Amino acid sequence: MRTFLWIFIYLTVLIWSGISPKDHYTWLLEVLPALLGFITLAMTYRRFRLTSVAYFLILIHCVILMVGGHYTYAEVPLFNWIRDVFHQARNNYDKVGHFAQGFVPAVVAREILIRQSVIKTRGWMNFFVVCFCLAFSAVYELIEWGVAVLSGQAAEAFLGTQGYAWDTQSDMLLAWIGAVSALVFLGSLHDRQLKNLS
Repeated sequence: MRTFLWIFIYLTVLIWSGISPKDHYTWLLEVLPALLGFITLAMTYRRFRLTSVAYFLILIHCVILMVGGHYTYAEVPLFNWIRDVFHQARNNYDKVGHFAQGFVPAVVAREILIRQSVIKTRGWMNFFVVCFCLAFSAVYELIEWGVAVLSGQAAEAFLGTQGYAWDTQSDMLLAWIGAVSALVFLGSLHDRQLKNLS
């Protein structure tokens, strides 16, 4: 039942995000990872079912991507309001996305490493999970750069730097903070769910 509810939420937000987005090209770029993720999870559901905490976090990350795709990351209304109320220089919704870009993959990578017995000790596993999340974040930044080079002005909404010189570095820092936070705050819950799978 929970699986159908989460699929319903995913499809509802996806459809909403695709109705009159601010920029269709940006929408496609932002939503594409959520679409690819859905296809991958559907294809592996029977062979390698994840824990419910992993699926829930992936859903949250997809919703973040879809909201960013609908409005563009620099124009999400709630974060425009936060910017104005707290006198911030920019709309920081993209920072939520980059925190999730570390937080969510950390749980998924941790689950795969534990279930496949790739690394035996927890210390080394945590180290490699954080390294993976940083690498994932760096690759995403390189993809953004490549899109910007190929698309010119059309990629400005996708990049969402909003004139911030250290945008790329702060994005990767937030992914690192997200990965470490996931390991610290969700490790015990995740372990309990992994035991229930066996």
